[in-house]
Amino acid sequence: MTDQPNRPRKPRADAIRNRERVLEAAKAVFSRGGTEAGLEGVARQAGVGIGTLYRHFPTREALYEALYRREVEQLAELARQLSAELPPLAGLRRWIEALVEFVGTKKGMAAALALAAHKPPELMAYTSARLYEAIGTLLRPAAEAGEIRRDIGAEDLLRTVIGLCYLHEGPGWQAQVMRLVDVFLDGMRVQPGHPPAPPRG
Repeated sequence: MTDQPNRPRKPRADAIRNRERVLEAAKAVFSRGGTEAGLEGVARQAGVGIGTLYRHFPTREALYEALYRREVEQLAELARQLSAELPPLAGLRRWIEALVEFVGTKKGMAAALALAAHKPPELMAYTSARLYEAIGTLLRPAAEAGEIRRDIGAEDLLRTVIGLCYLHEGPGWQAQVMRLVDVFLDGMRVQPGHPPAPPRG
């Protein structure tokens, strides 16, 4: 018989399901923060043993990075969906709501896992590129339709929203952030009788 080359085996369906359950549980647990924001709490929420969690994510940082990447990819996909389903400004606001939720998860992870302040450079570069691309998917149609200023870019918007998120703490902080986001979005609108500003060079 001819020897077959060794090929990496595909993960079993139950292993894939367990991994997704762990990531969903991690998002919920880290978003709540507090004393439950640990790996044991994640395993309980997912309904798996701690050994199963460690088989998929051998370190806290591995779980954090996997969830971080997953959330960013979901935000990128959401931007594509919203650009096709909603008017530009409505889609942009809905996407920002999802971004604020993502930051809530991220804040919980930072507190729960006591991670270093500086993330791996490649992870941060990947995150920034994907988020800028997602925001651009929603900003460009609104600007081209003459609904918002053309001199506001993806980086401006991302920095503003992230900054607002980290300035607010305590119960109800997400609602406070969205109230200020609405003020910011109103300021981006092109007012009747005023031509839109030219795009930045």
